[in-house]
Amino acid sequence: MAINDRPANLTPSIAWALLSPIGRISQRAYWHGVFLIWVVFLTAMHMWWRSADPGMPLNELDISGFPDSNPLFPLLFFALQWIELALVIKRCQDVGVSGFVAILILIPVVNLITLLVLGFIRSAPGPNRYGPEPDSYYRRKA
Repeated sequence: MAINDRPANLTPSIAWALLSPIGRISQRAYWHGVFLIWVVFLTAMHMWWRSADPGMPLNELDISGFPDSNPLFPLLFFALQWIELALVIKRCQDVGVSGFVAILILIPVVNLITLLVLGFIRSAPGPNRYGPEPDSYYRRKA
């Protein structure tokens, strides 16, 4: 079966964009997702900052106490990491490389470089094995 003959979903949901690693995602949708992740992350950091003792000098503030300041923070960061991984996998597939390249986001400094590079690479023209166009995916046959 040719790539163009496969059934496709050309109007996926926001849940697909944030949670599923299947398909392709455009630069614009990718940047929106990354922006959402950073807004949530910075909001959590702000909550932690505000919960710190106001009399504590800044040089004594320790980031290791961040996860302990709210028991939901580790769950939040697991969810944010999943969303980031799903976005990066789809973006890799959109430019025509394997989603396994997304494992680079698990390496600390390489993470930021990978996010930026994938955000600026243009989509592969036309359909590829991951989807007929950006922001879409192939459906499985029933």
